Amino acid sequence: MHLVNLTMAKILIVLFVACSLHMSLIAQENSPYSRYGLGDLTPNKNILSRGMGGIAAGVADNRSINFTNPASLSFITNTILDVGADIDYRILKSTNPAKKFTSANTYMSYLQLAVPLTTAKMAKKEMLWAMSFGIKPLTSINYKIEKNDRLAGIDTLNTLYEGTGGVNQAFFGTGFKYKNFSLGFNAGYMFGSKNFSTKLSFINDSTFYYNSNSETKTTFGGLFINGGMQYDIALAKDEKQWVTKNLKVGVYGNMRQNVNAKKDVLRQIIYSDQNGSYIQLDSVYEEKEVKGTITFPAMIGMGLAYQDAHWLIGADFEYGNWSGYRFYGQTDQVQNSWIFRAGAQFYPAKENTLVKNYFNFVKYRTGLYYGTDYIKINANRPEYGFTIGAGLPLTSLKRISYTGEYVVLNTALELANRGNKETNVRENIVRFSIGVSMNARWFQKPKYN
Repeated sequence: MHLVNLTMAKILIVLFVACSLHMSLIAQENSPYSRYGLGDLTPNKNILSRGMGGIAAGVADNRSINFTNPASLSFITNTILDVGADIDYRILKSTNPAKKFTSANTYMSYLQLAVPLTTAKMAKKEMLWAMSFGIKPLTSINYKIEKNDRLAGIDTLNTLYEGTGGVNQAFFGTGFKYKNFSLGFNAGYMFGSKNFSTKLSFINDSTFYYNSNSETKTTFGGLFINGGMQYDIALAKDEKQWVTKNLKVGVYGNMRQNVNAKKDVLRQIIYSDQNGSYIQLDSVYEEKEVKGTITFPAMIGMGLAYQDAHWLIGADFEYGNWSGYRFYGQTDQVQNSWIFRAGAQFYPAKENTLVKNYFNFVKYRTGLYYGTDYIKINANRPEYGFTIGAGLPLTSLKRISYTGEYVVLNTALELANRGNKETNVRENIVRFSIGVSMNARWFQKPKYN
């Protein structure tokens, strides 16, 4: 008899390594636009979707976790551990003054686990059910900008702007399907910080001036919820009534939500010691734990995806109502945003494909997107990019041919651009994303009696 024992040690090791990476990766990004709103938006898609331009509304795969549209969770048929990380390289170019800056950024993209909950009785009634939980970043704030201005009749003033922080989500998700209709939601705790400071100092060799520092540190957190739906339309069936061609229509989004916040406000006179550290000389104004709220905007995405044995082709449209964003009741230099995405996946393998032909078992992906960024300074900042990706099986092809993929290495390469000459600062981004999706069978150790 063939018995299978689940090796929990492997799961714990992978979770420990992934969490350690999440805590240890250090961002070196310096994005000037991240000082506005809630910062730079991270690619809020799993790496499978990113390889296809970020389409997610109508995508459902039983070997990956699509957290963008939680309705897709109902297709999970086995326990999956999914971990993703990003490496992006940015080139910032400003028109006035003409300058160029480069930065590299490495961060954990997500860590999530999904578990099927479908029982035998549910399956007979054409019902499917699964749940997931995980953690992921939504935005990042990381900038350091310095400028010198000549004040007529006074001296040269040096201004240093610095900011750190971002938004994260720890979430629980579930998806339920009955016949052709799927419904799901994500809920959890959204938390983060927004810290910024402005330091002023005069540059003078003969006269000594004290420096000033204006600093605000804000922390926030609160519950959130978002949801999604999908509907299957069978386009073709075989003689056994198995669907061979399918069209899936999906929608996802969230309502406007408020989270509680506390901020510390400090205005002080400072000076630098020999090590370059800032020391407070006098506190001009200080206020602790000022309570308020941060309003997150409503967002919606919709799309469709066609799928057969070899192809997955889809398109999405997303809209963000950033005019509703508020930070302690104040607006910011943000605007309503939209983006269009399109992508495809090709899987060459057939039923009679020989296992020695490895690259026939690779899933090849490509896509593109175009839209407007939610941050608006002088003019609309266009955002567009091209993506390619692949799903590379890391399991023996003999096991894949009979029982499906146990471990998949998902990769995506994104070439993107933000801004144009009208926006003064233009960003060119090269982002490489890599993730490992481990099916529960990888954690199983076969034994024979």
